[in-house]
Amino acid sequence: MDTTGRVGARGALSAPSTSDDVEAGRTPQEDLAGVRRSLDGYLLADFPWYGLDEAFSGPRWLMQVGTASDGTVEHGSTGHGEEPALRADGEQDKQRFAVVVTVAGRPVRESADGTGVMDATSVSSAAWLAGSGLLACTWPAQIERHLRDKWLEQQLAAAWELADDIDGSDWTTLSLPVDGVPTRFHYRESEFGWLLAGSTDAADGRSVSGGNTGVHIGVYGRGMSAYGLGFSVIKDLSAYDH
Repeated sequence: MDTTGRVGARGALSAPSTSDDVEAGRTPQEDLAGVRRSLDGYLLADFPWYGLDEAFSGPRWLMQVGTASDGTVEHGSTGHGEEPALRADGEQDKQRFAVVVTVAGRPVRESADGTGVMDATSVSSAAWLAGSGLLACTWPAQIERHLRDKWLEQQLAAAWELADDIDGSDWTTLSLPVDGVPTRFHYRESEFGWLLAGSTDAADGRSVSGGNTGVHIGVYGRGMSAYGLGFSVIKDLSAYDH
């Protein structure tokens, strides 16, 4: 697993809203306003972005991209359905969304500052980002403020360990279409929602049609079934830019 990705991924993910946000009565749109990014960051990526395929007819929206220290885009997320937000009114469990995280397939390479080596990205990288993203938007809004940071730290550590052991007994497998090709995904359910993580052929060193750069795909969601999902390259990012 990408040992440098744990710190980098945390910085690139949407930060959880605080209890102050919930107590202030901010709307879901306001909760996400600080982490939404423009289309420009997505257009700088040297890999294709993935989202739910055309079978999904609901709303689509951008979240944000994660970059290396030299500005290279390494991963990013696209949302589908209702934009998730922490809510103190008991309605959080009713939210329906699926977020697709695309992670560039990277080999072992030198760090941007030339002082070390970064491990290759993998399906575990995608699983970690998906697990962290799910926690960021579904953690219990009612938790006491002085316990919040400790709770999140513990849960994120658990998410890291689960991602690192992606072939372990805590995960099952599903076959879901990616660009129409049946693809193996690792799948896990939790009290917060569900997770998927898989890789396109090129990310595993095999060629794919169209010359696309291989990527790893992480997905997290709630209120929508993971079993009927399909994924495809996003041909027009403007469909997400609202």
